[in-house]
Amino acid sequence: MPYMDNKLKIFSGNANPELAKEIADHVGIELGNASIVRFSDGEVRIKIEQSVRGCDVYVVQPTSAPANEHMMELLIMIDALKRASAKSINVVIPYYGYARQDRKARAREPITAKLVADLLSTAGAQRVITIDLHAGQIQGFFNIPVDHLLAERILSNYFLEKNLDDVVIVSPDMGGVTRARTMADRLGAGIAIIDKRRPEPNVSEVMNIIGNIEGKTAIMIDDMIDTAGTIAQGAKALMERGAREVYACCTHPVFSGPAIQRLQDSVIKEVVVTNSIAHSAEDFEGCDKITVLSIAPLIGDAIIRIHEEVSVSTLF
Repeated sequence: MPYMDNKLKIFSGNANPELAKEIADHVGIELGNASIVRFSDGEVRIKIEQSVRGCDVYVVQPTSAPANEHMMELLIMIDALKRASAKSINVVIPYYGYARQDRKARAREPITAKLVADLLSTAGAQRVITIDLHAGQIQGFFNIPVDHLLAERILSNYFLEKNLDDVVIVSPDMGGVTRARTMADRLGAGIAIIDKRRPEPNVSEVMNIIGNIEGKTAIMIDDMIDTAGTIAQGAKALMERGAREVYACCTHPVFSGPAIQRLQDSVIKEVVVTNSIAHSAEDFEGCDKITVLSIAPLIGDAIIRIHEEVSVSTLF
């Protein structure tokens, strides 16, 4: 059904136009018309091809790879909308790039997640909608409203429909225990935790498994899968310690470097992800284990609720 308020507009950058189109379809409006091209030297040129004066505008742009390109597109589009007299500019960032740089782990390191928040606010963003931040406290880096949505319900419902037997939800590290517990409560399952250490970035070593996994169907849940080393190694450890089979799920399929091949070669039976980051069929070539679920209804419902000034908390 078409959404009758013509003051609501949804635009997309180049990062994930398919998701933006799904969101617009769910809301019941046409995706906004904007052109994003490059000058000959690579600079971004954006033109908003329709009036947005007095409108509440939502810009869908995950800052996934190439993160810097997509970030600049977003910042420039925000500026274009501000100068076109949009009433409000709301940025929908399903995947928040640089979120892993949320603190100083060593001397003389930047806190890039805070820098990105400052850039968005300075450009003119008035609200942020995001999903499964790597660290929830990143919300505090903003001085504007942040609606932090969770994809756990979408992932949980998928596994509920599979009617798996004797399930245990596994957190691949200590930091993901809350996420695992939420899914475990929804599935009526127990939880287990993989205690590991990470000697350097993108390198992990499994140390111990806390919890009963003997003879159980293990579902590993994380906010993202990057190079897939942690997930593949964790699944192997679970099987070696007596799990019957292992599934994996995450919100953000970063899938960099050897990730796809590692997942295909792993003992994992199925990897369930969302479309927060755009991937083509060619990206998954050679791997038949990946299932992609859409977060468009979740984001679309959030946009409608925000626009109508009703509570968004039920979506959390």
